[in-house]
Amino acid sequence: MAVFPYAALWHDAEQYTLGFPLLQKASYPWEILPLLSDFIRAVGQRLPRDEYEQLADGVWAARTAHIAPSAHVGAPCIIGHDTEVRHCAFIRGAALVGDGAVIGNSTELKNCVLFDGVQVPHFNYVGDSILGYRAHLGAGAITSNVKGDRSDVVVRVEQARIPSGRHKLGAMIGDLVEVGCNSVLNPGCVIGRESRIYPSVSVRGFVGERCVMKGDGSVVRRR
Repeated sequence: MAVFPYAALWHDAEQYTLGFPLLQKASYPWEILPLLSDFIRAVGQRLPRDEYEQLADGVWAARTAHIAPSAHVGAPCIIGHDTEVRHCAFIRGAALVGDGAVIGNSTELKNCVLFDGVQVPHFNYVGDSILGYRAHLGAGAITSNVKGDRSDVVVRVEQARIPSGRHKLGAMIGDLVEVGCNSVLNPGCVIGRESRIYPSVSVRGFVGERCVMKGDGSVVRRR
């Protein structure tokens, strides 16, 4: 079994996501995705009522979160402290959103984990994905979660090719990653901590930590 480089993506995950117990038990991060819905419902029942309000069956939001009236928040979902869900955001369900996050105008979430401080503020799609602490998607950047031929996604990590066994799998994005506007993160791509993706890039496979992927697809180490 290939070793997944957790440390190259997420540092202090215990501190920055309620989903840490799931990640801690998983050999590969995508293994938590089919468990996410039940996990959110179980955690939601245990959240302190002085800090969180149950908005609907299976939907909990911190009392300090701001949710626009036009946003749709589907179950199951947890929204963290001081998180902003802006107008016309569409949360389809199975979304675990951390503290201090921004879910922006016309952004769609589905079956995903957003660590604390994640920003997906403008016209983003995040599906079947995990975004690390303070990761940021520029306007129009999306996680593509289905291959064109509808086959199962194979994850590439350095020289290893790891069958995910999943028909739908988006991106695994490290802490402090910056993704440029209108970039497409193809199914199963992995982006290491503190890396940068230029605008309008089609990202495939694995980008190591503290790297830059340029417009022509080349990857260099950050200085």
